[in-house]
Amino acid sequence: MIRIAIAGCGEHSRSSHAAPLGRYASLHPDEIQLVAACDLDVRKADEFCQSFGFERSYTDLNQMLEKEKPDACVCIMPIDHIVEKGIELLQRRIPCVIEKPLGTSLDEIERLARIARETQTPHMVSVNRRFMPYLNEAKSWLQSAGSLRYVRATQVRHARDEEDFIWSTAIHVLDALRYMVGEIKDFQVERLRYEGAALWYLISLQFEDGTVGHIEILPTSGMVEELYEFFGEHFRARITAGSGTQRTLELWRDNELIKQATSDESEPEDLRNGAFNEVEEFINALRTGKSPYPSIGQILPSARICFEIAESVTQLETAANAPGSSSC
Repeated sequence: MIRIAIAGCGEHSRSSHAAPLGRYASLHPDEIQLVAACDLDVRKADEFCQSFGFERSYTDLNQMLEKEKPDACVCIMPIDHIVEKGIELLQRRIPCVIEKPLGTSLDEIERLARIARETQTPHMVSVNRRFMPYLNEAKSWLQSAGSLRYVRATQVRHARDEEDFIWSTAIHVLDALRYMVGEIKDFQVERLRYEGAALWYLISLQFEDGTVGHIEILPTSGMVEELYEFFGEHFRARITAGSGTQRTLELWRDNELIKQATSDESEPEDLRNGAFNEVEEFINALRTGKSPYPSIGQILPSARICFEIAESVTQLETAANAPGSSSC
């Protein structure tokens, strides 16, 4: 029996971690035990216990870890606490799930990665796109369809004007393309900034295998959607994914629609967005003694590139605002 605790009982933790953990526990009651939930707000921790089956609530992480001695901890912290709490769990040798984006700076993410290498504590980074059913179905199909030539992804959001969007949220899209295509060799960034409007990004990518691609990051364009497209000679795959309730898949070859699917909106969200599959991966790794996937080391290149994109845009903004320059 694997004894699991959760640290952080906010809305994201509820939908993406507690719900699939509760579902897994109900389906496999002899495999895991949800021993404790911890949050600074005791009402949230209590509510997790009532809603998802965690046995005891805490307001202090250290106290929970000392008293419960869990076999694993799912740690869902605000971005500015990811590194601090992640390092604490790694150094305690407690297998854990850590949220992206791994930190608030390049220095932070490199420090977290160093501690992970030093401790060798089993851990997983929560990036649910790698576990989305339609993306994985497309990935399997593309492996036999032929060589990719071009890929495109668009991340659309509503009223997300925070300055850290490119590395705190857009990392999902870039990491999904790394997962689907392979390592990124080079990138270029074009910024779209208009007076009184939020920053949008157009990112050109070159992959090590020769595939080229683009990512459009449009965080204030009035709706919520993610679109992934993959093109090769005589074939195309198109997936809508990300946030929101609808998921679609289209697979085309030689001008024929090979498969078209739309997710059933009555199906629970964690089964459609990859969260449940992510929980399965973590628990199966703990049960069999394998290393959970993906690790900090496997997500680190995505985080690095996103911070490099942010720095590149900062430099462009500085140059555009310099005396004698003009900007769009």
